[in-house]
Amino acid sequence: MGAIFSIQACPDSPMPRRSFSSASRNPAGAGRNTPAGGDWLYGRHTVLAALNNPARRLARLYLTDSGASDSVLLAAAAARQLPPAQVTAAELTRWLPPGAVHQGVALQAAALAQPHLADFLDELPADCGGTLLLLDQVVDPQNLGSLLRSAAAFGALAVVMPHDRSPPLTGSVAKAASGALELVPIITVANLVQAMTRAKEAGFWCVGLDEGGSKTLDQVDLGNRIALVLGAEGAGLRRLTRDHCDLIAQLPTNPAFPTLNAAVAGAIALYQLRLSQRT
Repeated sequence: MGAIFSIQACPDSPMPRRSFSSASRNPAGAGRNTPAGGDWLYGRHTVLAALNNPARRLARLYLTDSGASDSVLLAAAAARQLPPAQVTAAELTRWLPPGAVHQGVALQAAALAQPHLADFLDELPADCGGTLLLLDQVVDPQNLGSLLRSAAAFGALAVVMPHDRSPPLTGSVAKAASGALELVPIITVANLVQAMTRAKEAGFWCVGLDEGGSKTLDQVDLGNRIALVLGAEGAGLRRLTRDHCDLIAQLPTNPAFPTLNAAVAGAIALYQLRLSQRT
């Protein structure tokens, strides 16, 4: 594809996500006998990040005795003019999905809006470099949450994933992301290959990550706009996705044990690309 770009990094700190859109695909993540009021977020870091995100439309905050002793959480709730309701741990356990680790804190809130890919790319400044993370059917919520944390930590511009064969952005993903859901724009698309084509038109090199790549990621000469394409756990990149990458690269792993799960591989690759964009 196009020429190599000079490196002009965008701001390091991700901006809070956009405000609520009623068209969001996110279903409610609550269990049975649940109070009405929006999707569930739970766990201290997850809820605190949502309270500190002005783009989040909040409904109700629930705290047990342990949560009600958290002065930082109470201050964040006061700043949003959201008085908490005190409940028992048993009530939260009954309302939340099975196995939810709530730490005495739960929040009902509206889902965050998702930008459209074309609008997002069109709004990037001309001198803005960075990495888009494209996920090809990463279906495990824990892996997605971990990838969102890495995307936030290493300043990815956005995470792009297909509507189908991707986890819904419910409380389990938010908990695994530990607040990163509030920072990294998530863009769901109908067709990942078409999204790759649109990214190329915006000056991004599409780099697929696969242990069969001919070069390691640090050996390829990339521009300042990179679309890192990461495959599903176990299956890797689908053939059509792989065929539409500009190149396939691998991580410099031990040949005797080359395979990493999606979350670990994505974290290492995002770190490596962050380093390359700073040189």
